[in-house]
Amino acid sequence: MLRKIASLTMLLLFGLTSCRWPGPDRQQVKPGEDGSDQTVQIRLPMGYIPNVQFAPFYVAVEKGYFREAGVEIEFDYSFETDGVALVGAGELPFALVSGEQVLLARAQGLPVVYAAAWFQQYPISVVSKIAEGIRNPQDLVGKKIGLPGLFGANYVGLQALLFSAGMKDTDVSLDSIGFNQVEALATDQEQAVVVYTANEPIQLRALGYELNEIRVADFARLASNGILTNEKTISEKPELVRAFVGAFLKGLADTLASPEPALEACKPYIPNLSELDPEVQKQVLAASIELWKTDHLGESDPQAWKNMHDVLLRAGLISVELDVSRAFTNQFIP
Repeated sequence: MLRKIASLTMLLLFGLTSCRWPGPDRQQVKPGEDGSDQTVQIRLPMGYIPNVQFAPFYVAVEKGYFREAGVEIEFDYSFETDGVALVGAGELPFALVSGEQVLLARAQGLPVVYAAAWFQQYPISVVSKIAEGIRNPQDLVGKKIGLPGLFGANYVGLQALLFSAGMKDTDVSLDSIGFNQVEALATDQEQAVVVYTANEPIQLRALGYELNEIRVADFARLASNGILTNEKTISEKPELVRAFVGAFLKGLADTLASPEPALEACKPYIPNLSELDPEVQKQVLAASIELWKTDHLGESDPQAWKNMHDVLLRAGLISVELDVSRAFTNQFIP
């Protein structure tokens, strides 16, 4: 779901990135001058454009859950790695990120911590036209595969898929094509493309293409998208973290229970929603909901984090083993 940019390059630029934002007018947490409690204003980096896949957050605002928690949200649709950089530098208390970004940041020494899981399944798929006969990971051998680049969730998901089949990326032909997967597959520039499960496959099918889809989540359990904070915020403002996570989880539960009202709640936040195909938007939200479902909302699976760590290590995206237990916490999950 979330838009990616070159992770390792951007991580190396974290110091510069965090310095780009002006100071006082970007201050996000504003406690009362007299020390009393009052609404905390938080700018939340989303990592992608306004989209129905953010429905749980829109619902939480519309139903007043964040307000009841003493939080006022400003949605910031900037790059995911900008959010990681700012949270890691202590400039912001929260951001929405994918699991691999947490471990990449910690490998660079940033004290970030994943405070709540949102996606329970890693939302990456490899899709191809039926005629290619690509039905399982082994069928990818020798195939030309398009993906945005050798970075981010698309690349990590593909690596996990190949590893699950005992393959390496040298067994396939990788083609960096930017975020043009729909056009590249539709025009047969690629034999397969790596995409977000709740996005491009729906677009392609809506255009009339019959697809084979290999979901990474069917072959590997990996830490996925969720709420990022940092060690300082957890230490100094644990009640803020608990309130923020709690409000989000209420919005998530309501979205899971009532998708149609949740879709309606998206309208004030997505300027062009009325211009988009309503059936496609329903399908995008429905596909997203399948990726969010779990018996215990918000909880991180330690094994999923271990699996993500191992994929990054084998792919050479991190060079040393990390203490994965420090990368996430379940202490704020009700």
